[in-house]
Amino acid sequence: MERKVALVTGGSRGIGKEVAKEFAKNGYNLAINYVSDNTNVEELQKEFKELGAESLFIKTDVTNFNDCENMAKSIIEKFGRIDVLVNNAGITKDNLLIRMKEEDFDKVININLKGTFNVTKNIVPYMIKQKLGNIVNISSVVGVVGNAGQCNYSASKAGIIGFTKSLAKELASRNIKVNAVAPGFIKTDMTDVLSDTVKENINSQIPLKRMGTADEVAKVVYFLASDASSYITGQVINVDGGMVM
Repeated sequence: MERKVALVTGGSRGIGKEVAKEFAKNGYNLAINYVSDNTNVEELQKEFKELGAESLFIKTDVTNFNDCENMAKSIIEKFGRIDVLVNNAGITKDNLLIRMKEEDFDKVININLKGTFNVTKNIVPYMIKQKLGNIVNISSVVGVVGNAGQCNYSASKAGIIGFTKSLAKELASRNIKVNAVAPGFIKTDMTDVLSDTVKENINSQIPLKRMGTADEVAKVVYFLASDASSYITGQVINVDGGMVM
């Protein structure tokens, strides 16, 4: 049987990499979008191959609509299909609004929110043609409740939630599900540099008293893209240890 194909944007590191690995473990081939020149593509391809997946790495600026169009065409040329899209690419440029530079607001919105539009707009026609597809957008709990110092990031992630719900209504009749995952505090390279005191303070605010792992997020993403969630669309699942209830 032909292997299904998952596209994971920002899939070369952090949560995106764990999401890609989860799909590889479950029999998918992978299309990985990345942007950094420092990405060790050969090493990652080897890692995914050991999990049984053939992978296509495509350097793409998600803020560039034409780049996203070319990425979609490259995936179809390589694999002939796109079954799952995980919109994970994103950045932070945190600061209090009074100190936030306009370019830092624009960059976060352009990558996190407009990038999600650019990629999805160019992938959806192929899913419609297949009459089958799953889209999982990575939002954040701060898109649900906000966070001081993250007006730009919170706005972008709240926008993704609205985008998810609207698109789910548009595509349900085409047999395409659209859902979102909203992670809380997750152990990544960014949180590793925090002091023990800061980490303890964060953990004290979480009912489960610990940060989550990228693997725990990845499993929820895979669930939403699998047949196990066949009657779920337009939903946002928090993966946050109970921080937002």
